Amino acid sequence: MAGSPLDRLRAVCLALPGATERLSHGEPAWFVQGKRQFATFSDHQHHDRVAFWRAAPPGAQEALVEADRGRFFRPPYVGHRGWLGVYVDVDQDWDELAEIVEDAYRMVAPKKLLAELARPSGRGS
Repeated sequence: MAGSPLDRLRAVCLALPGATERLSHGEPAWFVQGKRQFATFSDHQHHDRVAFWRAAPPGAQEALVEADRGRFFRPPYVGHRGWLGVYVDVDQDWDELAEIVEDAYRMVAPKKLLAELARPSGRGS
């Protein structure tokens, strides 16, 4: 997958069933059916790095930040709720990032859309 980090993230997010994009706090953000946010882009707005923030299951933020502070961080404003920050101004495995985004999506998507992910034509397995 080629393109800017924003283009790559946008492609990953919008490939998920019912995902929509709109600006939130001046940055591109992705929602399930326009309601529940699962990821947002951060282009130097809140710190000096290019990153995205995403919803994370309990314990994931701590584990990933501890394992690799060069790639992951606790974002401001939403970090206390367990959201995970992912730097995209460093080399990243975009297949792994797609899984990380899908995990965030799974946290907020309704069962009907989660079932679409499980189908052979969906993104998931």
